[in-house]
Amino acid sequence: MSKRSEIKSWLTDMDGVLVHEGHALPGAAELIKQWQDSETPFLVLTNNSIYTPRDLSARLRSIGLDVPEERIWTSALATANFLKSQKPDGTAFVLGEAGMTTALHDIGYVMTDQNPDYVVLGETRNFNFDSLTRAIRLINNGARFIATNPDATGPSAEGVLPATGSVAALITKATGKEPYIVGKPNPMMFRSAMRKIGAHSESTGMIGDRMDTDVVAGIEAGLHTVLVLTGIADQAEIEKYPFRPNEILNSVADLVEKF
Repeated sequence: MSKRSEIKSWLTDMDGVLVHEGHALPGAAELIKQWQDSETPFLVLTNNSIYTPRDLSARLRSIGLDVPEERIWTSALATANFLKSQKPDGTAFVLGEAGMTTALHDIGYVMTDQNPDYVVLGETRNFNFDSLTRAIRLINNGARFIATNPDATGPSAEGVLPATGSVAALITKATGKEPYIVGKPNPMMFRSAMRKIGAHSESTGMIGDRMDTDVVAGIEAGLHTVLVLTGIADQAEIEKYPFRPNEILNSVADLVEKF
């Protein structure tokens, strides 16, 4: 693995690393500015497929983080990138929000519920029994099952919410078909992100707050891995796993160079 001094490009998770409960975390704004001032290639990654990069850029700007939309890579974009490589100009039935449908439209996909090539499951708060039933029947009839990410739950101010992984489990139980998951911890998401910015694994770092997605995927993609303790992971969580990141830091503030 590379030393931090040899890193030329960075990938970073968003929630728990740059943002927590709608607020910028210590050092986040300064680190992004440092990367921009030094023209360091970077991407902000998220497994959440609800929002488009433009939406996310505006949300980050409202809390003081200046991240252009072209510097954001979502699981929806990674999924669209994967489907384009598998079947250009294909068709899909989507359970998801604007982030997912926009990404698929942008690669030339047609949304349909009539014999689609794929059923694509993304993060959504609006699926209903009819759409869920339609997805199950389409998969049973031969549509290939794709999910943006495996997260079983997501956070909210009131507590956890069922997320993509929970809905995928329901569909799997009904169909007997497991989805192919494109987002973290699939290292494919990191590889597609690196291609977008012209980065190489030998000189790219990944910053995350989760051992089971960010760190393990970073290791499998051959990246320099940095775990920050501002999100999910603490020392007890770290000890559950047989692998370790290259660095464990209190927050991204520890990555900001002091002049």
